[in-house]
Amino acid sequence: MEFFVVHNKVSHETGQKNSKRPPTLYKDGSAARGTVGVDSATIALSGRAARKAKLRGVVLGCTTSYNGQSFLASDGVLSLGYSNISFASRAASRFGGRFSYCLVDHLAPRNATSYLTFGPNPAFSSRRPSEGTASCKPAPAPTPAPAGAPGARQTPLVLDHRTRPFYAVTVKGVSVAGELLKIPRAVWDVEQGGGAILDSGTSLTMLAKPAYRAVVAALSKRLAGLPRVTMDPFDYCYNWTSPSGSDVAAPLPMLAVHFAGSARLEPPAKSYVIDAAPGVKCIGLQEGPWPGLSVIGNILQQEHLWEYDLKNRRLRFKRSRCMH
Repeated sequence: MEFFVVHNKVSHETGQKNSKRPPTLYKDGSAARGTVGVDSATIALSGRAARKAKLRGVVLGCTTSYNGQSFLASDGVLSLGYSNISFASRAASRFGGRFSYCLVDHLAPRNATSYLTFGPNPAFSSRRPSEGTASCKPAPAPTPAPAGAPGARQTPLVLDHRTRPFYAVTVKGVSVAGELLKIPRAVWDVEQGGGAILDSGTSLTMLAKPAYRAVVAALSKRLAGLPRVTMDPFDYCYNWTSPSGSDVAAPLPMLAVHFAGSARLEPPAKSYVIDAAPGVKCIGLQEGPWPGLSVIGNILQQEHLWEYDLKNRRLRFKRSRCMH
């Protein structure tokens, strides 16, 4: 099965059906304005040989103006949502119905890079994709082998019309230091106004009010010996500097998100008690409205490899250093 790694160069052919559309606002008020059209994109295939493939009917936009913070450090936006016009859906449908990404620590050195791959990821398959063929036509799909991938876990991927274009998962609970917290089941139930999604475009994890209060209460209880400081946009921040000027060696409790299918996300502590400033660490969670969706953001996802199997509606993940 062929798969490819996206690079930041896209070659365009003549666009069709160009149209002007009003801007869609991000949560922080950012928006972009420009021209949207149907086009073709040429992408580089992975493997030893320098090969390319062409995706037709891709919806592309050319930005003429923008406002807000979301676009200040960006070359562009690649749509990964569950939609028949998103780049992810178009590319995944051609390359085995799957895509995956691995996010490095957001404070990692500049030479450490995250990556995005379309097609079955060898880390979750029983055999590697063939590198000897020049054809872009799909070969028989590798057999998923969660048990054969050390540390790999999987849970159902919930592709529900009520949460589109987001990718939802079924959360069973959250534990801190091995203790399952008392969070109403309705918080994780779409039918009752809750639910949870993974969003690579959101940095901080946002939990609906009942879940947020339970989690930060459990974490802050174990950090009570540290002096509190104030720093927006966080509610719980701490002075992490000892009188000698070195970082405090305070033990951090383990946070775990429990998914359906007995899968657990156990992020490194630096993904939920995050460095906010020199000598200052904060509980890197935000309170969301209730009723409302909880969002597992990209900082909590970092140092993990995630595979979205759209064809079989499975989400697979494992700890990774993101070496590709």
